[in-house]
Amino acid sequence: MADTTDPDATPQDFSEPLRRAIGERYLTYALSTIMHRALPDARDGLKPVHRRILFAMRELRLSSSGGFRKSAKIAGDVMGNYHPHGDSAIYDSMARLAQGFAVRYPLVDGQGNFGNIDGDNPAASRYTEARMTAAAEALLEGLNEDAVDFRPNYDGTLTEPAVLPAAFPNLLANGASGIAVGMATNIPPHNIDELVQACLHLIKTPDARDDTLLNYIPGPDFPTGGVVVEPAESIAETYRTGRGAFRLRCRWEKEELGKGQWQIVVTEIPYQVQKSKLIEKLAEVIQTKKVPLLADVRDESADDVRIVLEPRSRNVEPDVMMGMLFRNSDLEVRFSLNMNVLIDGVTPKVCSLKEVLRAFLDHRREVLQRRSRHRLAKIDHRLEVLEGLIVAFLNLDRVIDIIRYDEDPKSALMYEDWSKTHQAGIVRATSEADYVSPLEGVDREGLVLFADPVAGMPEGLDTVVPEGTPHRFAGREDGLSDVQADAILNMRLRSLRRLEELELVAERDRLMVERAGIEDLLADEGLQWDRISEELREVRKQFGAKAEGGARRTGFSEATEVEDVPLEAMIDREPITVVCSQMGWIRAMSGHVSLDRELKFKDGDGPRFMFHAETTDRLLILGSNGRFYTLSAANLPGGRGMGEPVRLMVDLPNEVEIVTLFIHRAGRKLLLASSAGDGFVVPEDEVLAQTRSGKQVLNVRSPAVARVCRPVDGDHVAVVGENRKVLVFPIADLPEMGRGKGVRLQKYKDGALSDATTFTFSEGLSWRDPAGRTRTVGPEELAEWRGARASAGRMAPRGFPRDNTFDA
Repeated sequence: MADTTDPDATPQDFSEPLRRAIGERYLTYALSTIMHRALPDARDGLKPVHRRILFAMRELRLSSSGGFRKSAKIAGDVMGNYHPHGDSAIYDSMARLAQGFAVRYPLVDGQGNFGNIDGDNPAASRYTEARMTAAAEALLEGLNEDAVDFRPNYDGTLTEPAVLPAAFPNLLANGASGIAVGMATNIPPHNIDELVQACLHLIKTPDARDDTLLNYIPGPDFPTGGVVVEPAESIAETYRTGRGAFRLRCRWEKEELGKGQWQIVVTEIPYQVQKSKLIEKLAEVIQTKKVPLLADVRDESADDVRIVLEPRSRNVEPDVMMGMLFRNSDLEVRFSLNMNVLIDGVTPKVCSLKEVLRAFLDHRREVLQRRSRHRLAKIDHRLEVLEGLIVAFLNLDRVIDIIRYDEDPKSALMYEDWSKTHQAGIVRATSEADYVSPLEGVDREGLVLFADPVAGMPEGLDTVVPEGTPHRFAGREDGLSDVQADAILNMRLRSLRRLEELELVAERDRLMVERAGIEDLLADEGLQWDRISEELREVRKQFGAKAEGGARRTGFSEATEVEDVPLEAMIDREPITVVCSQMGWIRAMSGHVSLDRELKFKDGDGPRFMFHAETTDRLLILGSNGRFYTLSAANLPGGRGMGEPVRLMVDLPNEVEIVTLFIHRAGRKLLLASSAGDGFVVPEDEVLAQTRSGKQVLNVRSPAVARVCRPVDGDHVAVVGENRKVLVFPIADLPEMGRGKGVRLQKYKDGALSDATTFTFSEGLSWRDPAGRTRTVGPEELAEWRGARASAGRMAPRGFPRDNTFDA
């Protein structure tokens, strides 16, 4: 370590372990992210950037009833005065507060393009304008009344509020989301009317249970509507722990078209789902046949949402089709809840619903107390001024004389010994209008007033002020205060009328009554909660269910689960003949035509696969890369032309060859083998692919390729290599796997596997020779080639095909 006591050392002359240095700096960054960026404050529900945006708009006087200002001006002020980050980030945050589909109660009133539910971005900040909404003003109400603490901005030249007064529980009303370091938050929006009712109940019953609050807040209220299908027990547990999720579905209805035809119309989509991407997903579902009941999708939306879903047949059950769409598209989503917020703006904590509402109510009580004390100070100041003004009116001639002739009228009003220069005395009052108040040492049976300093002592003099006694204005035993003297000196001449005096007295009486009420309020906790309840009822009246846009939008329902309907159930069963050429062009001819019929192909092409099938069949293709691809026979092109390339229907790479093409049979097993001589048995149901990219089953490594795929039929396997050696062994020696490389079938010094097949040993092994004749080798003869798996085998029997395959 460097000697930091060295007087010649600079502030940079020190060292520390890298681990500690990195740890301390990362911790500082993490805390900054948690407290100043990602997590909202439980009291006002805002992150610093949102709070600064609203405060800057208030400073620009952008009230909800005033004019608009350019968004660029607002973002610039926020960045320059309070939030030293990028203007695009500030503008994006402000734009979200203006999006009615993103926040339940928008805090910014935007004019121009602020984005839409399709996912389009807002226009540039120089093209849009904004001002605050009434909801934003409710969050800022009381900011001038010392309701919250202010702190210096980033450069210390200005101050900004540490939290907003927040007239309603904005954290739950508009929700929040954010990702910090090691923690995150995600809170859905709720309905203000329900939140206020829950707060009122919590005020009356501070120890209310979480389940009781659910009688007022049944669940989230998303700005885009939808239907929550989460069970009530799960919702209760989510709000009790502060963690969980809600299943949210679109809102749809069946629209009759006449003559038995109908269609589904989606009018509300789940929260935070972009409509354009939803349409793309539905189109993909149609293309991949994940939901065979759906035939087409159209977007007929204007200002509202209207997505039309056409069924494949009018005999389809709407609930069944929608149930399949809920599982395979974003028409149903899960919205996670993680109520991780900053308590008192400092401590991150995952809170329950009750804890969040309690934090808001405690904040409102503190705001009420601070505003009341601020008002009390204002009243005391005003009462002091009023007292001075009233004294001035009662001694108007004397005050005018001081102001007119004295060199320092303020000091004269406060401290002057005017008995040296003016005659003075105290006399008994002659009328009620001259009433001031009894003074010490004076006859209290009558009313007293100061004598006229110019005319001298009138008759009825009781006492004369001794020489050198500081003057006393009528109604006061001491001089005026500094505040009172300033108020008198700043008083306008037009105020010197009798009516003004009466108004001052009336104002004083009103303020005294108000002051007494505030003192009672600060002394009584019950009165404070009564006042908070009144304020919440006003909020409910302004933003509640009876206000415009205040009614609940998200409904509740029980989730109905339906079984998937297979594609075959929606396709008419008709016979076809599948034809695939050597170059991979495939087509389906109507009916079962003769398999030896001559067909037309492209130049240089010819037939390779040709077999009878039905439109309800699914076809399996094995590529030389070991991947299986699935095709629906009903989707094959017609047989009038040359067909279409298989590579356009599935993602079959250009360098990959088609090994085999056949009809899928449920429950069957397949023998797979690579050219390297490895293989295994796989259930055919496990090789079905659900996507265009196929499903990897046989793992091969170049230069080896997939070579054999045959249905398992028998109890033995016959293998032949390029060296024309044949090996026969029980099929039980092969493992049954879903995917892998497999085990060694036959051993080779040079060359590779040519072909493999399965057969029943007792019936013998058969193959076709080039002439088309079938030859069979009986069990007795096969004993010569029978051996252990992975052995070399013996040379093939006489008459075995020269191409080393079991099918000529």
